[in-house]
Amino acid sequence: MKLLLIYLLLINAAGFALMLADKHKAKKNLWRIPEATLLGCALLGGSLGCLLGMHIARHKTKHLKFSLGLPLIFLVQALLFLFLAA
Repeated sequence: MKLLLIYLLLINAAGFALMLADKHKAKKNLWRIPEATLLGCALLGGSLGCLLGMHIARHKTKHLKFSLGLPLIFLVQALLFLFLAA
């Protein structure tokens, strides 16, 4: 269980950092992080970090796949975590 928590902490930190980095790149007209990478990180357990990064940086908030998809992914992951922890 301790390894799972460490993994979740790291993947969520990565998701948060990816969202902030993509917002920075968008402002500077630089090469962007693909949406598939952002969503993939969320699917791998980083949904909370991606959500926090999305709202703090105000990034991808108008894209339905992010504004609806990330909360849905987080909800499924939270329920799965609660089920496995019980």
